[in-house]
Amino acid sequence: MNGQPPDLPAAATEAAAAAAALDLLVAAAALGPLRRFLPGRAGIRSAAGLARRPHRLARQAAALAGELARVGVGRSTLAPPPRDRRFTDPAWTSNPLLHRLVQAYLAAGQTAERLLADADLQWRDAERMRFVVDNLVHALAPSNNPLASPVFWKALVDSGGGNLIRGARHLAADLATPPRVPTMVAADAFEVGADLALTPGAVVLRTPVFELLQYQPQTPRVRRVPLLIVPPMINKYYILDLAPGRSLIEHLVGSGQQVFVISWRNPDARHRDWGADTYGQAILEALEATRRICRADRSLLLGLCSGGILAAMVLAHLAATGRQHRMAGFGLAVSVLDQARAGMASAALDEGTAKAAVAASAARGFLDGRALAEVFAWLRPGDLIWPYWVNNYLQGLDPPPLDILYWNADTTRMPAGLHRDFVRLAVDNALTRPDAAAMLGSPVDLAKLDIDAYVVAGVADHLCPWQSCYRSTQLLGGRSRFVLSTSGHIASMVNPPGNERANFRTAADTPPDPADWLGQATTERGSWWPDYVGWLEQRGGSEKTRPRRLGAAGFPPLDPAPGTYVLDR
Repeated sequence: MNGQPPDLPAAATEAAAAAAALDLLVAAAALGPLRRFLPGRAGIRSAAGLARRPHRLARQAAALAGELARVGVGRSTLAPPPRDRRFTDPAWTSNPLLHRLVQAYLAAGQTAERLLADADLQWRDAERMRFVVDNLVHALAPSNNPLASPVFWKALVDSGGGNLIRGARHLAADLATPPRVPTMVAADAFEVGADLALTPGAVVLRTPVFELLQYQPQTPRVRRVPLLIVPPMINKYYILDLAPGRSLIEHLVGSGQQVFVISWRNPDARHRDWGADTYGQAILEALEATRRICRADRSLLLGLCSGGILAAMVLAHLAATGRQHRMAGFGLAVSVLDQARAGMASAALDEGTAKAAVAASAARGFLDGRALAEVFAWLRPGDLIWPYWVNNYLQGLDPPPLDILYWNADTTRMPAGLHRDFVRLAVDNALTRPDAAAMLGSPVDLAKLDIDAYVVAGVADHLCPWQSCYRSTQLLGGRSRFVLSTSGHIASMVNPPGNERANFRTAADTPPDPADWLGQATTERGSWWPDYVGWLEQRGGSEKTRPRRLGAAGFPPLDPAPGTYVLDR
């Protein structure tokens, strides 16, 4: 036994593939994950749907009985999918009892999925029940059971029982503090500023809400129009500067782009009243600072996840006040503006849930990012819960140090005011209707944004379905270029050139139906980063000699990157 389960490293990218979409789950997080395990009325309607169709229930029961009979006599052909890493140990196939146990488990899981489909539920109920069934099926996997797991027994023999002691210690530590899920990476595995977030730069503006980082140009000449990146408010910005060779910021700076990034403060109960307007004003201040520092009359903007939502609202405010000419282009990465049927995140949200969630965060003054991490983990139990259950508890091993999972665990808090505003936007789906939302006193009408947009989504994104991201091209008033990466949510961002498996799809037009777009899209090999650089070059103005120093009059360098706010936990 090599001491390292084969599934963890391979699952890490998938596990973090939707991590930054935690901010879309703000209602569920405020109420805790256990609420999601209760099927409630969706369960009642599911049972009623099957009761109205007894022939379907009987057919599935008969099919399961027949398959179990074939399993018992050794004639079943059921086998885990090739990408299922739970049953890679040879004992699962060489041992007749374990082999039959796996086949019986697979048969039961398939039957549960078919029964859910036979209930003919409406979309919202189907999403909620799929969450319950998915968690139940994953939890009952034989690989999670120490009595059946070959890796547990091997670890027991190899360690002389030490895995029991270490596993119990890991379990006690994980249950002691939130998020109460298996640890995916040790808290001291990396250090921000020493291992991560290493692109040279400086803080050139600090307010109570944010720090503005300017990055040192790496080319003799730079484009005149600066780029400001707005990260999500519930995660730290350094997913964009994860490590050398895996940093979007490093790539952009190396291409001749002047790059600025907002690093949000990690708020606490003192900042409970910070709402969407507070963060919108911060984006305006950062935009003005980038123009003054670079002596430019326009800016480029890139928003990620919830940062993209607020960035779009800020641009609508500029359009309403006659100032959108100051923007040269807008990027929107893995962000959903139209939240109708946007996966489990929107299915879990209704008026009653929204009111309870807002009341819960208001009582505390903030929404803890660890609560979001816990909710998200149970949305992806096959990637984020049970592989680490086996590794940490059954085998008594430490999880491997993976930078993307370290970032995922380095969460921040969200002020109650912003939590309230995001929940309200989601319940009303307000950004899809002109003037249904407001930013800094201006009605939000995204159709009035006559600005070129670069919209990025991931085809494997489970929390921000690419079709939902695509609908932004229909809401924004300017010309849009939609890019569909083969990756998931965060793998779409951490997608440096050089990955032979990477590719993306794009098309000349953005028709109303995403299926029509997909039908005419062509596939390009490699990362979308160079494509985005080309798009920026067309809107970044002429070149000039790079500045000799960071900052400008009124914006002196205060601290080296990554700054101070990013270190606050």
